[in-house]
Amino acid sequence: MNDPVSRTILLLDIEKYSDRDDIEQAYLRRMLYGIADRALESAGIDETYRLRADRGDSVMELIDANASVTALLRALLTEVPAQLRAVNRMASRSAQIRLRAVVSTGYVAIDQHGWVGTDLNHACRLLDAEVLRAALRERSDDFALCVAQSVHDGIVRHDHPGIPRNAFHAITAASKNGPLAAWLHGPVPSTGLGGTAGPGTAETPAPDGSGDRPAPDQDPASRPGETTQGTASTASPGSPVSAGSARSAGAVFNFGAGAPRFGGSLVGGDQHGVSGGTVTGDVHLGGRGEPEGTGRP
Repeated sequence: MNDPVSRTILLLDIEKYSDRDDIEQAYLRRMLYGIADRALESAGIDETYRLRADRGDSVMELIDANASVTALLRALLTEVPAQLRAVNRMASRSAQIRLRAVVSTGYVAIDQHGWVGTDLNHACRLLDAEVLRAALRERSDDFALCVAQSVHDGIVRHDHPGIPRNAFHAITAASKNGPLAAWLHGPVPSTGLGGTAGPGTAETPAPDGSGDRPAPDQDPASRPGETTQGTASTASPGSPVSAGSARSAGAVFNFGAGAPRFGGSLVGGDQHGVSGGTVTGDVHLGGRGEPEGTGRP
């Protein structure tokens, strides 16, 4: 095996390729190769700077380390979406092409059998990660780009023209080799994640979901912007209810004579501090409860 050398790794994959018939797949492959060639050429990366491997529904490009990664990212963010719009505008529904892309860097060895390298393996895992697949599914446009941590640290975080760093969000992609840190261009998907968004992203809830729950000693009715439902406070007829207690307890009901009925269940006797539940069905306040067996819900 030859010694590994530093390369930029570009991977492009067609969404739902295997759902198409042979004629459609052949068409999509031609479109993929054309889009890849034009994007690389617009970045100033001609054929002498790259090696290509075909993977059926995807293409792998090993690019010389002397080629500009900045120019490559700029082309991927501008040229590829424009080409996809032009292609899909004229294509039938079954021939629409949508792409996932990964840009990484690392060391790859090349021999007569192919390419070998852990960095290449990690790039392939990112391309196949569910978080990237979900990102493309949730978007109205036809392109989702993910960059490896090394590309973010070397290029993206410096906010070069045409590569806005605030448009990239940290994610952790699940893989059979363990979690992989990466950065996703555009919004982090809200569903179907095989990984999680990383710290510092606006779209990311706390890992344990605590950001969506009140503190244990916090009264739900006191949280701003929320409405408390299903909270009832009983009092004897004529007993005053202070404004402060009404605010803290949410809705207040004063029951008169009779036995109230909630969702078909009879409430008899004095009830105090009934809270936290959801009341469904017919609610009869102040009436007399029917005896069992009347057939009334």
